[in-house]
Amino acid sequence: MGGRVYVQTNEPQNQVVAFRRSSDGSLEEIGSYPTGGKGDGVPHLTSQGSLVLTGDGKRLLVTNAGGDDAGVFDVTDEGLELRQTVATPAAPKSVTEHDGVVYVLGTAEPSLAGFRMSDASLTPIDGSARMLPADSSPAQVGFTPSGDALIVTQRGTDSIVAFPVNADGTLGEPTETASSGPTPYGFAFTSRGVLVVTEAFRAEKGAAAASSYLVNGTTVRPVTGSVGNGRSEICWAVVKDDRFAFTTNFADGAVSRYAIAEDGSLSLEDAVAGTSVEGHTGLRDEDLSGDGAFLYAIDADAGKVFGWSVGDDGSLMAVGSWGMLPATASGLAAS
Repeated sequence: MGGRVYVQTNEPQNQVVAFRRSSDGSLEEIGSYPTGGKGDGVPHLTSQGSLVLTGDGKRLLVTNAGGDDAGVFDVTDEGLELRQTVATPAAPKSVTEHDGVVYVLGTAEPSLAGFRMSDASLTPIDGSARMLPADSSPAQVGFTPSGDALIVTQRGTDSIVAFPVNADGTLGEPTETASSGPTPYGFAFTSRGVLVVTEAFRAEKGAAAASSYLVNGTTVRPVTGSVGNGRSEICWAVVKDDRFAFTTNFADGAVSRYAIAEDGSLSLEDAVAGTSVEGHTGLRDEDLSGDGAFLYAIDADAGKVFGWSVGDDGSLMAVGSWGMLPATASGLAAS
């Protein structure tokens, strides 16, 4: 089975649109698959990681932000097959998986819930539910590369929270670290545990930035603070080859490239490494293909997925745009 790209529509009757990837990076739509739940039907869903592929690539997990559940799909040669719709905290907007342990972030009343994945289904982990501060406004949940800690970015309190993950999948007592800049949002890890976090900078046009941290267990140590890119509303991040971080800027259609040094320090290399629709809003969720050769991102306002080939030096070259997506589209996962 070749590479795929998946996007959820986030419509009241939520669906996942699946695309097949060719060797040149171009996409062909395979079909649309109901998730068994409701999207919130609002453009520009405030989330990162609203759908993710499991580490083995066999399942696709999709949050239904308009309700209190998530869809679990089998990935097949033909497309997707809905296996289960599982109850989650209300208004789930981010999901993550590591070695069969899954956590879902609910946002109506900020909270986390854990599940264990088997061949048959997701089952709740007893004692895994955790409440987050009511004013935390969490954006993303994700495991560290080793899976021994769970990270949550909290926009409302400008902080990064790390929970230890116990052997039974439950969470221990968290540590909270002040973020280097305001509004920590999306994040991505290198394999060495360098955490790159975007900072959306509430309503400060041109002040968007990213920062880096070293994570060891639940210790989150700032390395490089608030490296601005001169763009606006930077929200999503992916990491390639432990060397580059690509961030998308919602308010102006630009993809920025940051360099990641071996010590975890971060530097801006190209504020406009690629564009969807220059100067227009809408660019948001992104992911790299499984081989790292292509970068894909949703432009919700344009109603398309945009793609770029990725050079060895991190340079981006546009390969096209595809789809007729609704303005509510959010979340992107690629293989």
